[in-house]
Amino acid sequence: MLASELERRLYQVDRDLVAMYGRKVLVPHGDAVGELVHTILTQNTSDANSDRTYAALRQAFPTWDMLADADAEQVEAVIRLGGLARTKAARIVQVLRRLRDERGSITLDGLERLPKMEAFEELNRYVGVGPKTAACVLLFALGVPVFPVDTHVHRVANRLGLVSTKAPSATQAELMPVVPEEITYQLHMNMVKHGRVTCRAQRPRCDECRLAPYCTVPAVRRQEGRKERGGRTQGESGGEHDELGGEADPQI
Repeated sequence: MLASELERRLYQVDRDLVAMYGRKVLVPHGDAVGELVHTILTQNTSDANSDRTYAALRQAFPTWDMLADADAEQVEAVIRLGGLARTKAARIVQVLRRLRDERGSITLDGLERLPKMEAFEELNRYVGVGPKTAACVLLFALGVPVFPVDTHVHRVANRLGLVSTKAPSATQAELMPVVPEEITYQLHMNMVKHGRVTCRAQRPRCDECRLAPYCTVPAVRRQEGRKERGGRTQGESGGEHDELGGEADPQI
């Protein structure tokens, strides 16, 4: 798909999602290090678990220096609720120590003044900081319009035919350069909402979706329905077919 056509379709998706879920206005919170740590904690767990884990972590280690100076085993014990605690603890401690070594203190101040792709690549240098984490830090904390892709955005984008990719990182690599800056935050938030509420991994609610006319899921369902009816005519069992996207979401 040409970049101009993809951009046109992104604007269309944005308009339809706004009609479903409303406009979203970005108010950057300014805590880039906090966003970095929190986003690492979100990997492979629910928002509720990651929020509780982050609160517990800040209570146990009130300053970033205290957290950086802690043993990974101490951090692991605090964040166990969020899953993958050993890996996450090691990554958090490592990235905080490296920030302090390289910058003199644990800060990401000044990142927002760099060209956005330079800032993105700067964050990606750190072990444990992937493309989604880097984009979340830039967008939510610093207001830099970089488009994050999680499993929901990845699923929705593929079902709409915006991309044809196997992993969220690949989807982000294709969408990030072309998503218009003025809709970056709103489109991300509404695609996440859409993936959670309507375009679910299993049993998507296509009859409630304004995007259905240009989505691949209803067409596949109709085709499968015709095959199923044909099979029944020949005396075959008419058990419920698997819905598109019923497989487990790939992890970031």
